Formats: sequence, C-alpha cells, structure tokens
Amino acid sequence: MFDLGIGPLELFVRTAIVYLAFVLVLRIFGKRELGQFTIFDLALLLLAANALQPAMTGPDTSVLGGLVILGSVFVLNWLTAQARDRVPWVRRLLEPEPTVLARDGAWVAAAVRKEDLDPDDLAAALRQHGLEQVEDARLVVLEQDGSISVVPRESDQEALRRRRRPRRI
Repeated sequence: MFDLGIGPLELFVRTAIVYLAFVLVLRIFGKRELGQFTIFDLALLLLAANALQPAMTGPDTSVLGGLVILGSVFVLNWLTAQARDRVPWVRRLLEPEPTVLARDGAWVAAAVRKEDLDPDDLAAALRQHGLEQVEDARLVVLEQDGSISVVPRESDQEALRRRRRPRRI
C-alpha cells in the first residue's frame, strides 16, 4: 500500500508532462472552457481527468504514489501562478486576450464564430445584465476567464432622466 511502484521523480515528471499538456489543451480550446461550464464541459473535464490518470501513475497504485502526484499537481499549479504573475510572456501565453463580441448594438459575427458561442448563451448573458437585446448594448466582451461583460448603451441614470423628462408637444 505504501511501496512505490516507480520512483518519486518519475511520478513527478509524468505529472508535470500531463499537467502542461492539460493546461495547453485548455488554452487552445478557448475561454469558454474556462468560464461558462455546461454539463457537457463538466463531463469532458471529468473524463479527461480519468483518462489522464494512468499516464501520471503508470504502474504505481500506492497511496504514497498518489500523495506524490497530488503534491506535484499543487506545486506545479503554484509555480504556474508565480510565473504568470512575474513573467509577462508567460501571462500572455496562458491568458487569452478579451474578445469583443458586440459593439454599438451589433454582434461581431466573426468573433462570436471564433469563440464558438451559442446564441442562446449570448442572449442569457445579456439578460443577466438587464438587457433584452444586443441593440441595447454598447459593448459585449468575452473576458479572459470566460465570463461575459456587458456595457449598456445608456446608464441607469441616463435612462431614468430620459423617462422623467416631460414630453413637449
């Protein structure tokens, strides 16, 4: 149970390779994978983790081997975070630029296609920000973390002032 089937260094190297490959795949497949998880995205993540586990453990099924791998994942994650915070090119490599999805009340079709976003998800994002349609938005942006930011055409104060003004006939 506590006897390692392979050496701790090999476990660490295997884990590092799988970790780097997994981060690379997440980066290549875009921001949506990081932010707006659907049930299908969750299933993909769980299945990928299950499929990658043997690549990390190899023939080792010991508790100690599992602890070495667990520690390795946390160390690699910490090192990645440190590099991202301190080295500008690592940040650029790991974090995609925000993508403008709509500007001045119109969708940027090429950007929506490139990010592979569903129209229903986009409509839901607008509703979450209190807008009924894209024409009510000045700017819609897919952020680095996969969230969608919406800047309305007019602020709540502007809308309130417009509604309160008496109409001249």
